[in-house]
Amino acid sequence: MSDPYVLAIDAGTTGVRCRCVYADGRPSVSSYREFTQYFPEPGWVEHDAIEIWNAVRATFAEIVAHQGTPVAIGITNQRETVVAWNRATGEVHGRAIVWQDRRTTDHCERLVNAGALETVRSLCGLVLDPYFSGTKIAWMLAHGVPRGPDVVFGTIDSWILWNLTGGEVLATDPSNASRTMLFDIRSLQWSDTLGDLLGVPISNLPEVRPSSGRFGVTRADGLPIGVPVSGIAGDQQAALFGQACFRPGMAKNTYGTGSFVLMNVGDRCPDPSPGLLTTVAWSIADSNGVVETSYALEGSIFVTGAAVQWLRDGLGIIGASSDIGPLASTVEDSAGVFVVPAFTGLGSPWWDPYARGSIIGITRGSTRAHIARAVVEAMALQTRDAITAMESACGRPIEDLRVDGGASVMDLLLRLQADQLGITVRRPVDQETTALGAAYLAGLAEGVWPSLDAIAHRWLTDTVVEPHLPGSPQRLAADALHTQWLRAVERSRDWADH
Repeated sequence: MSDPYVLAIDAGTTGVRCRCVYADGRPSVSSYREFTQYFPEPGWVEHDAIEIWNAVRATFAEIVAHQGTPVAIGITNQRETVVAWNRATGEVHGRAIVWQDRRTTDHCERLVNAGALETVRSLCGLVLDPYFSGTKIAWMLAHGVPRGPDVVFGTIDSWILWNLTGGEVLATDPSNASRTMLFDIRSLQWSDTLGDLLGVPISNLPEVRPSSGRFGVTRADGLPIGVPVSGIAGDQQAALFGQACFRPGMAKNTYGTGSFVLMNVGDRCPDPSPGLLTTVAWSIADSNGVVETSYALEGSIFVTGAAVQWLRDGLGIIGASSDIGPLASTVEDSAGVFVVPAFTGLGSPWWDPYARGSIIGITRGSTRAHIARAVVEAMALQTRDAITAMESACGRPIEDLRVDGGASVMDLLLRLQADQLGITVRRPVDQETTALGAAYLAGLAEGVWPSLDAIAHRWLTDTVVEPHLPGSPQRLAADALHTQWLRAVERSRDWADH
């Protein structure tokens, strides 16, 4: 047998990565498979759940072939995406509806107009937006998914767990359950009130168990048998854990397809905050079965890295995503050009599903470099909007920001972010923090790492960017840029018909 490692299964929006995380911190090994994105109608985004499971099997098997059998498995996943299947037969009912999907916008608006927002906010900490799973499940039930005791509606983590355990374990964790719009984040139970509001039978949802604790063992054909599956968390909460943000007030931002700013707010669930989401960060069961739950405030930004892909695939401004940083750095500023990437509406702190993307401020002198820089600036500016709301809600400033995700490799972005926020920005050596978080949660349950302190000591800094001093030309320019940005955002809002 090779040296002990924990396998992290990271089922993201565009592919599955299995990564082995060694107990002694040595460089890891990973395997990746993309899966198909389906866009059957404008605003609709779907995945094939069977294809996702096949990607898990293939990447898992490839790791085992080269590294041996893991001592434990952790799962992290795209959170709000939901799949329906029959627990008795394994039959999948249609495609999974992805978190980016906007088909239930009208349903959410009807609920808002009926006065349901306060109930939703108070019970589950979310807003009435098609981003979340609840209205997606209601749509499935209204469009052909059968009712009955064997039908299951689960997020991708529960689908993977069910398959890994040979159909024996049907469960999820509070970090994923808290994204469904069906979970009471204070009682930590499925809410009959929310189920009745959305027309979703609570009995068809998975059991909710602690994020760190043994869910079951593997029994899937073609894979090692008997490996404990002991950690589950939604991707952004897993990244918060992987960034070792274990104390209240610590925060991270993941610059991925979208950007997600999360701040640990401790073990007491805060009241709803304007423009932000309240979510369960994770729950950990100790050796005596006592469960401790941590909460987080979240700012959800729908499009950041996806805007880079749009520059590459839609406009042809860059040939590869990695080209954006060098191109944007060829100009000192965006020369008054702003890109508001509201391609699927705006998330925090606006929550406007009718906003649409815009490019404003173009002159005859505008170049592809200016547009590229405006896209990079939009990442930092949107993050500032979310963190400003976060600091207002919790009544305390964020001392620094830990960053990860694909775009965090850009030193230009980190410089812009530090000056927009006026705080230190830290990039870790290991930026695959989502997979790390899943592995840590599983390894903590199985004794691979003895404590949170032991995990925190593994967090190593790669880059630290300090903001320029208050009142400096750079900070004054950053504030002026943000003021203009807010004008551009206002012009993008409430654009689509409704």
